[in-house]
Amino acid sequence: MKNVDTEFIRNIAITGHGGDGKTSITEAALFLSGVNTRLGKVDDGSSLMDFEPEEVKRGGSILASIANFPWDKHLIYWIDTPGYANFIGDTKACMRVVDGSVVVVSANDGVKVQTNTVWDYADEYEIPRVVFINRMDSERANFETTLEDLESNFKDIRMVPLYYPIGKEANFKGIIDLMAQKAYIFADDASGKFETQDIPGDLADTVASFRERMIETLVEADDEIMEKYLEGNELTNEELLACLKKGTCERQFVPVVCGSAAKNIGVAQLIDLAVAALPSPIDRGPVKGKKPGTDEEITRDPSPDAPFSAFVFKTITDPFAGRLTIFRVYSGTVHADSTLYNATKDVKERIGQIFRLVGKKQEGVGSASVGELIAVAKLKETTTGDTFCDEKDPIIYEPAKLPNPMITFALKPKSRGDEDKVASALQRMMEEDLTIQLGRDEQTRELLITGMGQLHIETTLEKLKRKFGVEVDLSLPKVPYKETIKKTVKGVIYRHKKQTGGHGQFAEVHFDISPLPRGKGFEFENALTGMNVPRGFVPAVEKGIMEAMASGVVAGYPVVDVKVRFYDGKSHEVDSSEMAFKIAASMCFKKGVQEANPVLLEPIMQMEIITPEENLGDIMGDINSRRGKVLGMDSKGKYQIVKALVPMSEVLQYAPDLRSMTGGRGNFTMEFSHYEEVPAHLKDKIVAQKEAAEEE
Repeated sequence: MKNVDTEFIRNIAITGHGGDGKTSITEAALFLSGVNTRLGKVDDGSSLMDFEPEEVKRGGSILASIANFPWDKHLIYWIDTPGYANFIGDTKACMRVVDGSVVVVSANDGVKVQTNTVWDYADEYEIPRVVFINRMDSERANFETTLEDLESNFKDIRMVPLYYPIGKEANFKGIIDLMAQKAYIFADDASGKFETQDIPGDLADTVASFRERMIETLVEADDEIMEKYLEGNELTNEELLACLKKGTCERQFVPVVCGSAAKNIGVAQLIDLAVAALPSPIDRGPVKGKKPGTDEEITRDPSPDAPFSAFVFKTITDPFAGRLTIFRVYSGTVHADSTLYNATKDVKERIGQIFRLVGKKQEGVGSASVGELIAVAKLKETTTGDTFCDEKDPIIYEPAKLPNPMITFALKPKSRGDEDKVASALQRMMEEDLTIQLGRDEQTRELLITGMGQLHIETTLEKLKRKFGVEVDLSLPKVPYKETIKKTVKGVIYRHKKQTGGHGQFAEVHFDISPLPRGKGFEFENALTGMNVPRGFVPAVEKGIMEAMASGVVAGYPVVDVKVRFYDGKSHEVDSSEMAFKIAASMCFKKGVQEANPVLLEPIMQMEIITPEENLGDIMGDINSRRGKVLGMDSKGKYQIVKALVPMSEVLQYAPDLRSMTGGRGNFTMEFSHYEEVPAHLKDKIVAQKEAAEEE
């Protein structure tokens, strides 16, 4: 398709909970628009959008896919986003660059956890929405119940049904257009073809009621049209459409369509609505950014004539094809075979071809302008979150704030010597997926991978093997316990004396050892008076203490939150040395800790758990069984949000447990909070486990 004017461009993210049919709707749209000659299906692996082997294997999206297709003189850029919590970070990154969102809700399940999540993302980015109630042909599908569920969950904005279903469950066969007052009866072959008929008599009263409700809501968007309506004058469809566009773009209400992606019912009407009601880049107005190196806010007009600017929102990596960089053009025009200025990294990048995407398919274009979502290959420096712009008039756009990864595993290469190869390959994977984090625990020395969930990490490692030929073993990470003391001991004395012929070793140190408040680490006080110890040996004393702190006396874990006051000692003019004082300090510290009531500390995690109301009792009981402490609760629609503090050792495998308790509808976030003393009855068990691990 040739370039089109900006006012005829729509860029839309289709969002919702996993399994509600987003990809099936997208495939139907590609079929109806002529981009695909057949109706691709997720279940049989013929989907254009879910093309990664890991997606085909699991029958669902794990990464956002981008398509473009023509529709009634418009060019639509359409992002099919993942809906499961494990992959929701990619969804948020993509919603950062769209102007509208289609939220998909299943007619037999209603609003679920990730429906709420993507709704919040749309609020954060001030994105207008339309809702598609899918699966009207499924068992227990109910239009009115789903509509009520939407209204109860999202009370701050009104729902405006524009269509009403004909038939229920397996007998669902069409929809009624409340604005045109016509019935559309669809062919039973998933072709999307339909016949226009009069409204069935048995639905006339219901439809009249819904139409009145629709008009009363729509006219509130325009005072002049509302006044005309209140005066009893008949409104034209053009006037109603003007209200629809204005109210949707200003987020006064959310239009609702119903249908079935599997039967290809209502998808064409959904796209018509997206074109009519969701904004163009021009409708969205100027875009805000910052002047590089400052907090000064500047804007760019969504005009092809404005200075060029674009934001990189996604990267796809492949060891053979190289890196594919995908960005949204916010202003100006970009041409193939040109040089772009990356303001984020202050570098220039030479680009070759420019591509429009349909899943993994690429279509070369000569140029792209405002509102377009395009890709370029093999850039050297640019990564997700970077801004391209005119070097003479620079701007930087703010990256999306992605959700925190919440589950961690230890990694170990299956082949010895592959650790560098694993780390390098994972760095490449992290360019594609910013919610994957790689690190090394300084205490345990384990290589750690952190992600949004176990499935997220497993699929990442499957891709690691497929793309880079690297295999790893996963295990639960070791809990980074620490040790500390509970009481002060004074006058701890240790003398190190050794005679082996020639120069001997001699050093004596006197310490006061006391506990510090939690989180304060280590404090060393040089309180020497007189000349019993030459001041040149003080650094060796401090170093000896710090080395001793690396392995405590309870179970060999690092010692923290301790103050050592070095106030006296003795030395020998010949046999004293830095090494002697270092050894004496180490032994004196361990001796003092033994006398100071040493205890184990465990990391405590702050958790926020989102659960359906009916599972709240199970969640609360489970938190208590994990030695957790509930801090408070909030409600959001039919979901409850539980805030709690729980020991890390009790939630290493919380993700599958929560999934089991809530039937996959629960979600949680987790981050480190602080350290607390391990209960006495668990201390011996932890010590025994540590000793057993060291013997292996």
